[in-house]
Amino acid sequence: MTDNPRPWPVPNRPWLMRQNWHDILFMHWSVPLADLRRVVPPQLPLDVYDGSAWIGIVPFRMSGVRPRLVPPMPLISAFPELNVRTYVTIDDKPGVYFFSLDAANPLAVVAARRLDLLYQYARMSCEWRDGWVEYDSERLGNAAVPARLSMRYQPTGDVFIAKPGSLEDFLTRRYCLYAVGRHDEVSRLEIDHVPWPLQPARAEIRLNTMVKPLGLQLHGDPLLHFARRMEMVAWWPQAIEV
Repeated sequence: MTDNPRPWPVPNRPWLMRQNWHDILFMHWSVPLADLRRVVPPQLPLDVYDGSAWIGIVPFRMSGVRPRLVPPMPLISAFPELNVRTYVTIDDKPGVYFFSLDAANPLAVVAARRLDLLYQYARMSCEWRDGWVEYDSERLGNAAVPARLSMRYQPTGDVFIAKPGSLEDFLTRRYCLYAVGRHDEVSRLEIDHVPWPLQPARAEIRLNTMVKPLGLQLHGDPLLHFARRMEMVAWWPQAIEV
């Protein structure tokens, strides 16, 4: 997996956090750029592919979540997660902006909010059943604006590495995330992992209201990619000028 390498060097400092991601499904919809611009902080330049903006909904589960020099703890190191995201680039470093990150671990939610990440606590399940990943998530604490996902999904083809410049590459090969703090300051959190081992996928979506809190609508079938497993490390975020 060396034919699509990381586009810039890793930070020259110790990493902060290690995680394993499992049964990842990338679901992507093309959305009007103006609609997305309305809900993304103005400090963040939106990234587009052939003139189109994209929003992603990414269900998966995590294991081995731990800070550096701390062993995994079974009761708090493994849980489902669900991300709603789009794409921005600053200083020629393509990254992810998260509208929300739902997790089934309240301790992880509290800890991640200290990094200006928009984590929410949710009731979640993720398990293999009859060859499908059965996934359900219901955000807790705001019944007036529900955010739910109920679906099942499975891989349908061979593993491949996205070709540089392809749409799959644009949507997945991102080695940092951007966050905006309470005082409108922008930070970049670097991550590192091998190139994504992607597979084509199919999904049956029973209910999806994950972008309803944003006032957005998704149209048509999503573009789907599956990845069985990914190991990653992350560094402490650093403030950047924009």
